[in-house]
Amino acid sequence: MDAPLGYEKNQKGDIVTNNKRNGHSLKTLQSQYGEFEIGVPRGRNGELEPKLIPKCQRDISGIEEKVISLYSRGMSARDIHDRLQDLYGIELSAEIASKTTDKTPPQAKEWQTRPLNPVCPFVFMDRIHYKVREDGWILGRAAYVFLGVTIDGHKDVLSITVGANETSKFWLGVLNDLKNRGVRDVLFFCVDGPSGFKEAIQAVYPQAEIQRCVTHMPRNSFKYVNYNDLKKFSAGFKAVYNAPNEDAPLSELDAIREKWGKKYPYAIRNWGNN
Repeated sequence: MDAPLGYEKNQKGDIVTNNKRNGHSLKTLQSQYGEFEIGVPRGRNGELEPKLIPKCQRDISGIEEKVISLYSRGMSARDIHDRLQDLYGIELSAEIASKTTDKTPPQAKEWQTRPLNPVCPFVFMDRIHYKVREDGWILGRAAYVFLGVTIDGHKDVLSITVGANETSKFWLGVLNDLKNRGVRDVLFFCVDGPSGFKEAIQAVYPQAEIQRCVTHMPRNSFKYVNYNDLKKFSAGFKAVYNAPNEDAPLSELDAIREKWGKKYPYAIRNWGNN
């Protein structure tokens, strides 16, 4: 009621309004955990439209989806219990929350094995780093995300794979999984250039073009450059990575190599190789 009235309970002050609190209406709800009763606040003019549980709704069995959603955001069973109690007044035990979230691994497996479109004009690959707790240790992990763009221009997350290391064997496994799920042809792969990935692409999708990610190219190069030179050094590369075709930036790259090549050979070598 605070939002539509514009003030908290007993804090009206000088606010002028033709509406005020008018007690609660009791409402019995059905859920997969049984019946329970809530009190829906009322206003004098009857204009309040509850959002969490709309008018005339008495079945909130969808609470299961809310439990899974909270779980996917990293909340423990105990945290979910406390949050649902705050929102709905539901005493959902940590055990029931845990049993509900146990349903997510099969759903994840179903998503991981779903069939895919046969042609992807573009596939982007990048990684997300995160921390996990295993046997009392905090360990770093990387999830490799393959984002495809369909023929009609829609983005589709093709797969998310957790990998311990970047090897040709790992990349072959991921790419063969995409092919087995229906992706027969990819026109362009846009990647950061991890070790062994180019060879794996050529083995599974030999006709695909490999495009180095423009965002990662400057990032990987500029890390070798002294901070005092970084602004001048990076300015020259804009004409290279913003070029409309292949021929235009070659002379610009030669000029950069002549100016900075002796001082920062590793920073420029990436551009020649790619």
